[in-house]
Amino acid sequence: MSEQEPYMEEEQEPSSARLILTLGIAGFISGLILVSVYLYTKPIIEKNKAEALKAAIFEVLPNTSTYQALGLMEDGLQVLGEAEDAPEWVIYEGFNGEGERTGFALPGAEPGYQDIISALIGYDGSDERIIGFKVLESKETPGLGDKIYKDEAFQLNFKALGTDPNVAVVKKGEKSKDNEVEAITGATISSNAIGRLINGSLEQWKSPIRAYLIRVRDSSGTPQEPAATRSTADSPTTSTEGGGGHAQSNNHAL
Repeated sequence: MSEQEPYMEEEQEPSSARLILTLGIAGFISGLILVSVYLYTKPIIEKNKAEALKAAIFEVLPNTSTYQALGLMEDGLQVLGEAEDAPEWVIYEGFNGEGERTGFALPGAEPGYQDIISALIGYDGSDERIIGFKVLESKETPGLGDKIYKDEAFQLNFKALGTDPNVAVVKKGEKSKDNEVEAITGATISSNAIGRLINGSLEQWKSPIRAYLIRVRDSSGTPQEPAATRSTADSPTTSTEGGGGHAQSNNHAL
């Protein structure tokens, strides 16, 4: 008598609707987690960026004790009040302890070798010279392009850099004019990007700053003092007290 083979029940494949539902739920949960993380970290990131910007302003404008934000309006540069919404284009005017103007901090950004380089430029509006430079964000090649913020010799280019007619980048050892920047050996693309960044920022801000200085001089005869003073914990869009201390503000990727 032959043995009867056991009955094997075939497993049913899940329906398409069930697969779609499962994937939809998984996607919804993943999206919810991502949004929650973004909402949680956004204010922290913004606070860190604001603090890095404040430190950079004091660094690119030597001897600065306070500063105030200036917004570019239709009628030129205007001092921004504490409760006033900042316009798209903002720069910062620095003052020393006696209320004398120390310069303007100008933002700038330009594509480098790897990604966008963002920086802050210290600018003396009276002499129309660069008096400081600080890279805020960069992903340039470690050991080469990252020297735009690590190489002390390169940083010396920006202590009293002429801007007439514009800033020119030359090979190392070939600088002969006060508006020339010596490039970093092996990082020509990154060096040229810094030159374009500075020239682009100056092209936007030189004329408004000239007009602002004339208006302030004609209205008061003396440099305009900060409209308000706030602690270093406050937003950088208004005048802020502080010292010359430096906090690392770069977001450099290795």
